[in-house]
Amino acid sequence: MAQNKGAIVRYRAIDRCLRSKHGKYGIEELREACAEALYDAFSERISVSRRQIYDDLNHMESNAGYRAEIEHYRDGKKMYYRYADPNFSIEKVPVTPEEMDQLKETILMLNRFKGMPHFEWMEEILSKLEDKFHLKGSEDSVIGFEQNMDLKGLENITPLFEAIVNKQVLKIRYKSFKANKPITCELHPYYLKQYNNRWFLFGWNTEFGAITNFALDRIEEVSPMLGEYKPKPDDIDFDEYFDDIVGVTIPKGKVEHIVMRVAPDRYPYIKNKPLHPSQHNYDKEFRISIDVIPNNELIALLLSFGSQMEVLEPQSVRDMMRDHVKTLNKFYK
Repeated sequence: MAQNKGAIVRYRAIDRCLRSKHGKYGIEELREACAEALYDAFSERISVSRRQIYDDLNHMESNAGYRAEIEHYRDGKKMYYRYADPNFSIEKVPVTPEEMDQLKETILMLNRFKGMPHFEWMEEILSKLEDKFHLKGSEDSVIGFEQNMDLKGLENITPLFEAIVNKQVLKIRYKSFKANKPITCELHPYYLKQYNNRWFLFGWNTEFGAITNFALDRIEEVSPMLGEYKPKPDDIDFDEYFDDIVGVTIPKGKVEHIVMRVAPDRYPYIKNKPLHPSQHNYDKEFRISIDVIPNNELIALLLSFGSQMEVLEPQSVRDMMRDHVKTLNKFYK
């Protein structure tokens, strides 16, 4: 259960209690109401402590929450809670200027999906938000996103996303750039990732017995198939899965400490836009280092800097760069 989603369920349950005109609600009653609401939302018994209810009430009263005025009153020896204004509800709290700015930024970000296949529902939601909060205007666009709307395979994003969420086994027909004919495989989908303006699907390839990736623009056909879904291995965390590489391809090999000399006029650019999160900068020497497993994406990235970057070590990566440069030299000799 997502923590934020669970909190929202609790706030709404407490809100219903505090505005009720037909009951009295102390901490224990609020706790039971939250537990019942969580069970209805997630179909599982989730314990709610008294401490959690106190924290939720404090949050609802705070400026960071809903700025609710909650009365604490006694009836006998017991403390009860209610809204000072019987007509108050967190559902009626107006949007603050700060929240409005955040909403505008969110709508601006979501607009990048307009026009993409299977995202028609996004356009409807955005239109309703823009109308409800009077955010719709005739202003010119002030931000652009790198998104190739003509990229082959975008039409598969939604069905693949739904297959991941619903844990649906898929039959994939795929033809790589190097293959003469397509292959068909059984895939248990886990993750979608965008890199270099292309989308990639990661999942358990039954034939290989391992996690493999498929470029969406090379997938020719996707269809559901019967079979028991294989959950993602416990030791795989896609938030960390790509930490040791540049791009999406994880080759066999070990992490290498790669040192590069950068042209002085290009050094500030690379310093401010690191090649990899592990990048370390040596200002006096105009050098940088990264710790990654060498792969094709890394070599392509390093080659993109042309004569403004030289790989100093390790020798294995330096040799890879030299081989590519030799081939280039034949083209322009």
